[in-house]
Amino acid sequence: MPAPWQYRGRAISAEDIVFIQQLIREHPGASRRALSAKLCEAWQWKQSNGAPRDMVCRSLLLMLHRGGAIELPPVRYTPPNPLAQRRPPAAMLIDTSPIEGRLSQLQPIEFQQVRRTGDEALFNSLMQQHHYLGYEQPVGEQLKYLVWGQGRPIACLAWSSAPRHLGSRDRYIGWSAEARRRNIRFLAYNTRFLILPWVTVEHLASHILARMAKRLSADWERLYQHPIYFVETFVDPTRFRGTCYRAANWIRLGETTGRGKDDHTNRPNRSIKEVLGYPLTQRFREFLQEV
Repeated sequence: MPAPWQYRGRAISAEDIVFIQQLIREHPGASRRALSAKLCEAWQWKQSNGAPRDMVCRSLLLMLHRGGAIELPPVRYTPPNPLAQRRPPAAMLIDTSPIEGRLSQLQPIEFQQVRRTGDEALFNSLMQQHHYLGYEQPVGEQLKYLVWGQGRPIACLAWSSAPRHLGSRDRYIGWSAEARRRNIRFLAYNTRFLILPWVTVEHLASHILARMAKRLSADWERLYQHPIYFVETFVDPTRFRGTCYRAANWIRLGETTGRGKDDHTNRPNRSIKEVLGYPLTQRFREFLQEV
């Protein structure tokens, strides 16, 4: 008999439902948060860094509760949503005089991973002020980079966890649904790439992408205890040609459907993007197809 529920690629069987119901009965005074912690412990449901997957587990419990499969205790406390109340990053005063010339004249170019450092605010501010999409607070695993030349910031890059479902990418990798569920954490998504507007240096963008590809996996493993084998990004063809990615040997994988991850209409509701990808190791398929 097929599993009655699916959540983030995990099949939730009838036996799982019975187990959760029994867990709730055995702890009648427990809060929703406490029940989530107990379920994470019972299922050994952990992130790659060993921390419990508490927020994912709570979302699963809420889905089952709303679907009538379980009955959770009443909500005791609703904390304020920091994302809903977050103010845009404040502008910072920096030197914006033009940087021009040849790439060789800009060397040495240095990369600084600023996630969880004192310079993260500068990164956020530059993205907010100078990227056409502005700054957006990512969730999940993420890295942020400032790129420096002549002692000044010249570029910013943001990386985050990859989308779970992306047809063109999944066909290119050739993995099964189970392999994707297990190994999606080994992919990273380039959510933002900004060359600051006062910087005009030919070949700079592709140079940065090539340098980035050589260090991203090690930096990711240093913070999240696992490597990255494949990276991807979206390019809006109505605005950009993706020339710097192609010059850095990124591969066109296909196009998005234009529906977004929360669509229920099966109709495009946003612009269609090109999907570009780049393997960080020649053995990426071997690693990513492993179940």
